[in-house]
This record gives sequence, C-alpha cells and structure tokens, in this order.
Amino acid sequence: MFRTLSQRVWPSRTVLVREKHTLPDLPYDYNALEPVISAEIMQLHHQKHHQTYVTSLNQAEEKFLEAKEKNDLKTMIALTSQLRFNGGGHINHSILWQNFSPKGGEPEGDLLKAIEANFGSFDTLKNGLSSSAVSLQGSGWTWLGYNKSTNSLAIATCSNQDPLEPTTGLVPLLGIDVWEHAYYLQYKNVRADYVKNVFKIINWKDVATRLATARQ
Repeated sequence: MFRTLSQRVWPSRTVLVREKHTLPDLPYDYNALEPVISAEIMQLHHQKHHQTYVTSLNQAEEKFLEAKEKNDLKTMIALTSQLRFNGGGHINHSILWQNFSPKGGEPEGDLLKAIEANFGSFDTLKNGLSSSAVSLQGSGWTWLGYNKSTNSLAIATCSNQDPLEPTTGLVPLLGIDVWEHAYYLQYKNVRADYVKNVFKIINWKDVATRLATARQ
C-alpha cells in the first residue's frame, strides 16, 4: 500500500530499490455500504479518485528523487505541494476505507470511556463532528484525532487533502471526507444528509484499534 525501500547488493555497490505506492483493496464490496453510500460512488471514489492520488504521488516522488540526485533544490521545493496533496490523499483515503463497515455500530470499552471523558457523551461527539464537517468551507476533511502529549481526543479539520498528523500533530482515528466526490452523485448539495447518514457505517472497532495503537 505504502512505498518501501529495500536494498539489493551487487558485487560493486548497494542499490536502493524504490517500491511504488499501490491502491489498497477495500475490506468489503462496493455495494456493501448501501444505502448510505452507493456502489457507484464507492467504485468511483476508490478506483478513480484514490487511484489518481496514488499514481500522482508515485510520479511526484520519482521527480523529487531525480531532482535530489541533481541537487536541484528549486524543483524539489516546487514538488512539495504535489507530494503533500497526493500523499495526503493516499493516507487519508487508506484510513477512510478502514473507518467504514457495513455493520456499523457504536463505540465501546476504552474508546467510549475516552469519548465520554473528553466530550461528555457519544452524542456530543457526533454533534461536534457533524457540525465541523457540514460547516467546513470548500473541500476537506473533519477528523477525530488523538493528542499524544495530553492523552486526549480532539476534533479537527484539514483543507483539501492535508494529512492530519503532519498538519496538526494529532493522530488520525476517524475521518469524514467532505469532498463532493464522496457524496454528490447521491446527496447532491445536501452535505448535511450525507454526514448524518455516514455515522451508520462507522467502523468503531477500527477507531478503537487506532486509539489503542496511538496510546502505546
């Protein structure tokens, strides 16, 4: 899913082999989230939009590494916005697919305790996430994140495809994508209905796992 570096040793030198980022498989079928999100939206979102971020990220990385080898600082700086946008798109969507589940449900255990400690109740958290997502101007994401320094949960928004942790320092637990390609074919311009319904398919077990990992 994410690019890695491996070493190959030749008789006279060691060569770093760059493996490209790849589109992750979904853990469910495209129609599994209906009626909340249609199969058409899921297929377009995954195969077209996420794939484009992956392809563009690989291209930008190759150009960046070529510029680095040439010590071409101007080109390296010029490519940083492409790396941030497409890299963020890949990171964000890779989390999003795992944040969804056809089974839905509600938070339990340590996750629920953390939610109640930080927001008072699960309903208060949902209202806060919903308000943030609906009111976000333009394209972007609303997140539930974990602050390692304070051992607390927080709601945050990021514009465009800015990734949460590099942007705010919060570890991403749950993301709500409010780019129009995530909902427009089904909900038109009524973002509020999409945000309300998306809570029916949140994989709170995945969110709980991410919190437990972040706390380690």
